[in-house]
Amino acid sequence: MDDEARHVIRHMSNEISFRFRSLASVSSHLVGAAPGERGAAGGMSVEYVLVSEAEDSEPIELPSEEDGSVLLSTVAAQFASCCGLKYRTAGGRLRGVRLVDERLYPPADGWGAHRYLCVFPRQRETRSEPPARSPAARPRCSDLIVLGLPWKTGEDTVREYFESFGELLMVQVKRDQKTGLSKGFGFIKFADYDAQLRALARRHMIDGRWCDVRIPNSKEGAAARVPSKVFVGRCTENITADDLREYFGAFGQVTDVFIPKPFRAFSFVTFLDPEVAQSLCGQDHIIKGVSVNISTASPKRDRGASASASNPANSGGRGNGPGQALLSWGLVEGAPGTRALFNWVGDAWPQPDTHPAPHPKPYVKYE
Repeated sequence: MDDEARHVIRHMSNEISFRFRSLASVSSHLVGAAPGERGAAGGMSVEYVLVSEAEDSEPIELPSEEDGSVLLSTVAAQFASCCGLKYRTAGGRLRGVRLVDERLYPPADGWGAHRYLCVFPRQRETRSEPPARSPAARPRCSDLIVLGLPWKTGEDTVREYFESFGELLMVQVKRDQKTGLSKGFGFIKFADYDAQLRALARRHMIDGRWCDVRIPNSKEGAAARVPSKVFVGRCTENITADDLREYFGAFGQVTDVFIPKPFRAFSFVTFLDPEVAQSLCGQDHIIKGVSVNISTASPKRDRGASASASNPANSGGRGNGPGQALLSWGLVEGAPGTRALFNWVGDAWPQPDTHPAPHPKPYVKYE
């Protein structure tokens, strides 16, 4: 080291020593002037403790008491909500300062050996608030079978059509292994369960042909479509499809509204949720001042079967009575080779002969 460097270092040391002595003299003078405290000549002095909110923040000097402790209120006056002090040891670990009766006591090596950091209370979760519940698990999407596909329809057409309902994970059209021609059905799978419900709730026109979407090998497939549609009776001509959609939209999402043409005083409304449709059945509702009745929309085959069971005259079959059989509505065959057209209703239709013909060989009772 050259002489110039030594001179600079010696000058800086002298400057630091001078400033330190000046600061100590000022502190001693201030302490001696404070009421209730004696100066350095009396053998008592106030020690100032360096305290900062964090390690990277500027410290503040806080005075100690006559017994060498620091009041917690003194620290809290500068750092709100502070509940203690800590310091970092030579080994790099944090160590807390002893607190007794709202007084902080210095460590074994004194206040001046360390720089102290404030300790704040942790934010604890209040037990009165219920824990957040995990969202209910959504039902998983299942493979859906698409029935009635035209022979010319391929995977690209099916995907393009059903992507309007939601994201698709799988599209497959079943084909014959030998000819490669479509078998008229395929399978799809949605990524979102709501999209699956929308697809199950209606019929689909694909390449000019009506197709049905169902859950394969499950009773749920048929039940998912039918109960979501309701029959609205006693409609008037001034009730439009928009009126029905707006009114029933207050109960749940409406996916389709059908009013037959020519007007026939009824309509069909399809909901996304089958439970909403079932909850409305059997009720009367006022729409534009008209009382309409809501009932389940049963398929045509079910209505035909129930009508035939309730009225054998409309079944189109032949009766069991001798010489009298029903051919169609109002057309009755009487004597052999003769037919007559009647307009009977209800119980007025002739009933078949239920009396059995006598046995040709009556039994003989032997005594």
